[in-house]
Amino acid sequence: MEKALVIKELTKSYGSLIAVDNLNITVEKGEIFGLLGHNGAGKTTSIECILGVKKADHGSALIFGKDPCKDRRRTFEKVGVQFQQSNYQDKIRVDEICQVTASLYKKPADWESLINTFDLTEMKRKMVAELSGGERQRLSVLLALIPNPELVFLDELTTGLDAKARRTVWKYLEGLKQQGLTIMLTSHFMDEVYTLCDRICILKKGNTIFQGFVSEAIANSPYDNLEDAYLWYSGEEEHKDENL
Repeated sequence: MEKALVIKELTKSYGSLIAVDNLNITVEKGEIFGLLGHNGAGKTTSIECILGVKKADHGSALIFGKDPCKDRRRTFEKVGVQFQQSNYQDKIRVDEICQVTASLYKKPADWESLINTFDLTEMKRKMVAELSGGERQRLSVLLALIPNPELVFLDELTTGLDAKARRTVWKYLEGLKQQGLTIMLTSHFMDEVYTLCDRICILKKGNTIFQGFVSEAIANSPYDNLEDAYLWYSGEEEHKDENL
């Protein structure tokens, strides 16, 4: 099976702080892979180094066999990215930012169809700055899919969405997976991870403390559900108990 993403010994430090320590991940084409961990565990830094936004101190990341730092144009023709904190121009409409994004790619997806899918039709002519937090989140996921990517990175993709909107996004992504889309996502919602992800990697202070199938994460913990298993792996279980 073709490898969508191969990460070997990826390491990144900020002074004496090791943000990511010897990360090794292989993601198969058509797989949904979850990169998990509490805030500060190293998830965002890992993704930034994978994409070449930040330079790793050591190790490598190949996207469909190409180094995103050395071959950015051809790599990013196949990649879509949605970061949790996305900044947009103040004075640009929803339809305008979709048109501009689509113009950057050879074979973009139908952005008007995506607007309907993500229930933003009535917002088309609104300024992006006027959107609610949930609407902006849906827009950021939509924009990541406009390139018609083969691999998409989604950072906390359904934060701020209501239950109906979350499930709409899940259903759409599952459909894209069936068509061969590869997804790497981060999420704090374990129901989302359980529903979408084939395999996961849990980080704690930059270190990999679990990697494997979701079912294995549960089976190898003292618990029978992913949420409690995740809290156990990440060390958040103690904090949860302290708040009881």
